[in-house]
Amino acid sequence: MREAEIKALLFDPVSHAPVVFLKDRHSTQTILIQIGEAEAISIAHELQDKEFVRPLSHDLMKTMINTLDGSVEKIVIDSIKENIFYATIFLRKQNGEIKELDARPSDSLALAVRMSVPIYVNEDVFAAVAFESPFSDDDEFQDFIEQKMNLAEFKKFVRREDINR
Repeated sequence: MREAEIKALLFDPVSHAPVVFLKDRHSTQTILIQIGEAEAISIAHELQDKEFVRPLSHDLMKTMINTLDGSVEKIVIDSIKENIFYATIFLRKQNGEIKELDARPSDSLALAVRMSVPIYVNEDVFAAVAFESPFSDDDEFQDFIEQKMNLAEFKKFVRREDINR
């Protein structure tokens, strides 16, 4: 398994869908996962330390877990089937027992950023969909995001066969 981090949230100008960029913490490999708008807003607000007047679903999940003296240990994006990603949330109950909960990656990522837990991606998923980032370092990537914020432009930097494998 590879530990990953959320590097950016962008909107694909073709599909008008939000896309999360997950980068392997120990390499330049990156994967793209299309997510729903509500989850993208939830992730973005948490990454920017913004709060809504009323709790979002992921805030409620965090509160419920904490109220029951549970904790989230990690989330794992563990498979991809027919271009659909699958994830598991590893939840520690009050008695120490670990429960594995099937979840969408978007919900898992939104919960992971709230609970400050590691995000892992199964090696098979990386082998199937990862590509080498065209950026030499995080500063170059951040400059691109700030200046372009356009997935179509990002795709120009990446070989077509890498994105479509």
